[in-house]
Amino acid sequence: MKQPSEMSEREYFAGVGQRPGVFVGRTSFHALTAFLIGYDQHAIRHGGPGLSGWREWLVARRGRDCNHAWPGQVLHMALPDGWDSVAELSDADEHQAIAVLFQLLDEFAAERELSEKACMGQPTETRPRR
Repeated sequence: MKQPSEMSEREYFAGVGQRPGVFVGRTSFHALTAFLIGYDQHAIRHGGPGLSGWREWLVARRGRDCNHAWPGQVLHMALPDGWDSVAELSDADEHQAIAVLFQLLDEFAAERELSEKACMGQPTETRPRR
């Protein structure tokens, strides 16, 4: 197994998505979004891209904007019929929101990897990782 420092962001996010309890304890959409916000802030402080462009990518993917930050954008796609409170999602809605969060993160990271490789003149791979 690779060390986190040797992983691409896409690989790291996939690892978090596969074993979220290792990273946040009791797994919830709210806890995972807080973890990812912390990840983003750390990356920004240390010169990495973090989740730069993530909200804008979600808005484009969804095809419409609203006043919600990126966790709300994810919930709009995961739970199109709406939700009452992020802190009180049903077990089914929680599971759906987490699955969609990591599916979207993988797509975002894959597109960013392809873009970075293209800018550096490297061959690109379009097959999604699972």
